[in-house]
Order: sequence, then C-alpha cells, then structure tokens
Amino acid sequence: MNGSDIEKKAKALMERLDREAETGGYHLNLDAEMTLDLCRGLVRNIGRYGYMACPCRLADGNKDADLDIICPCDYRDPDLEEYGACYCALYVNEKIKRGEDRAGSIPERRPPPEARPKPGTQTALRPDGSLSGRLDEQRSPGGRGLQVWRCRVCGYLCAREAPPEVCPICKAKKDRFEIFKFKH
Repeated sequence: MNGSDIEKKAKALMERLDREAETGGYHLNLDAEMTLDLCRGLVRNIGRYGYMACPCRLADGNKDADLDIICPCDYRDPDLEEYGACYCALYVNEKIKRGEDRAGSIPERRPPPEARPKPGTQTALRPDGSLSGRLDEQRSPGGRGLQVWRCRVCGYLCAREAPPEVCPICKAKKDRFEIFKFKH
C-alpha cells in the first residue's frame, strides 16, 4: 500500500470511527493530527494482519491471540472510566473532549504474553484490567465476574464492570443504568 492509499484510507477510517463513536456515546480525540496518525497505524495493521490491531501495542499477528487489542480494544472502557482516555488516546471521555480535563499517561492493562490466556479461551476483565477466569465461570445470579447493567430507558443490557457513559441505543446517561436482577 503506498502513502497516498494509506492517507486516503486513514481519513476515511477516522471519519467512520468518529461517526460510530459519537453514535455509541464515545468520542475521538480532538487532536486531529494525532487521531489521523493513529488511524494510519490502524490502516497499516489492517494491511499487515487483516484486522485493526491497536497501533500502540505489539500485535501477535494471530487474530485469536490479539482479540483483546482489536480496536476498540477490551481495555478502552476501563481506561476511559479511570483515566479519561484509552491507552493510545484515540478515545477520550466527555470532559477531555470539552477541554475540561487533559489525558495523561495511561498504564498498560494488557497482561504480558506469558499471563495471557491461550487463543480460544474466553476471559473477562477485572476492574484493575487483569484477566479473570473463563467466561463460562463468570457471574451468574449470585456468582462472581462481570456485572450486568440495564438501561432503564430502553432496556439495553451490557456485561461490564460499570455502566457505559452513554447508552449506545437511546443515549441515556450513565445514571440511568441499574444493575440487572436475574430472576430465578
């Protein structure tokens, strides 16, 4: 892929990601040059691997092994919640978007290679970003693992440590979510 192809694809990707982010209640970094540079990295990784591996992390080249770092990565939401931006700062929270806060250094949540599950093993993230056990061993009614949240406005359900900032369906804010109660 030549430079002009990368540039054209990166700009198109940036526009698409921005639309998708805003529709889903997320925000891209307003630093257009940095965001475009990250999109160039995503385009290069699509060319290398066939998927959007995070441009700020070393990809394995095996999609199953890299599932956690395919953009948007598994670590985006915990990073946004705790630091206001994801690891590569492609995604930022509302305060950073409005200029009320600045993104700082984000520690790496991805476990080192020897601590990662084998490809094909499904896992969930703990609040600190470490991996918990297999998903089939995760929270069931009264169990442990990820919490299930329900949007009180539209009924959207999601399994994660905390509710999303904005419901991707109806755009209700985080405070409109409740813990979903399983019925036995």
